[in-house]
Amino acid sequence: MKAVIPLAGRGTRLYPQTHTKPKAMVRIAGKPILGHILTSLSEAGIDEAVLVVGGPMQTQIREYATSEFGDEFTFSFPEQEDPQGLGHAIHQAAPLVDGEPILITLGDMLFERGHKSFLTAHRSLEGVDASIGVKTVEEPSHYGVVDVKEDGTVRELVEKPADPPSDRAISGVYVIDDSDALFDALTYLIQNDLRGAGNEYQLTDALQRMVETGSTLGTFDVEDWYDCGRPETLLEANKVLLSTIETNGPESLTDAVVVPPVDIGDNVTLTRSVVGPNVSLDDGVTIEDSVVQDSIVGRDASLTDVNLQQSIIGDAATVQGEPRNLNVGDNSDLSL
Repeated sequence: MKAVIPLAGRGTRLYPQTHTKPKAMVRIAGKPILGHILTSLSEAGIDEAVLVVGGPMQTQIREYATSEFGDEFTFSFPEQEDPQGLGHAIHQAAPLVDGEPILITLGDMLFERGHKSFLTAHRSLEGVDASIGVKTVEEPSHYGVVDVKEDGTVRELVEKPADPPSDRAISGVYVIDDSDALFDALTYLIQNDLRGAGNEYQLTDALQRMVETGSTLGTFDVEDWYDCGRPETLLEANKVLLSTIETNGPESLTDAVVVPPVDIGDNVTLTRSVVGPNVSLDDGVTIEDSVVQDSIVGRDASLTDVNLQQSIIGDAATVQGEPRNLNVGDNSDLSL
């Protein structure tokens, strides 16, 4: 089985972080988002990955994948030169899949349960050509939605419907045994210019065509997922992942306190500061006279005299606050 990961999106919801890096290369809890995805796939026993790339920053993805995971995976990098939707991105992988079963996982989506559990759930289904991870949600019109029959197989799939047929949202992971049927459906959409939501070629529409042409699709449950393409859920994913790793110490710590869980990169200097909980510091960060909580701080950033919460600081950014000198008496109540 091969993994197919679409990574060509521009990541506009994460601007300005993604002005200088693909969103899959934004670091949380010790490594880029892509690193967490590849680690999970490796644990699931997958050792071939098709990374669909695009845009001027794709070299970052190629170099990171091959340098950090080249011993675990055989990689290929088809290019989506003109992004026209998720379905169009997946279609670029067709020549490299060559009829093999595939696991599709989105490049900005992380899951509390790993991909190994999804493969186990898929294999427990009988007589299906593919299966889709789903989760019950409160506002299904914001998602691709699956409606199932009494026997549990898929009746209908609709992308962002105004009148959802169910509350079961597609959660960004798909296991496709009959990949030829999927790529035939994608080719049909593209050749006939059948664009869906957002005037794009949607993977949901291709899966629906599979159903219409006789394929049997099932579903499996996904408990919790994190859409790392948005700042608030990126920070939530950082918090969850940090809770699973051991806090490490900074290179230099002077009159500073680290409150776990925190991930600290190489050559980090903390001076007269409190860092944590739930903070990810990339390599080369310097923090002085500051309090930083529930935040992500990029490589070589510098923070001085600030109190940050729920913040994302990009690479080489400088954040300078204004120092205050106070002489506060007993029983005071002061807000700054």
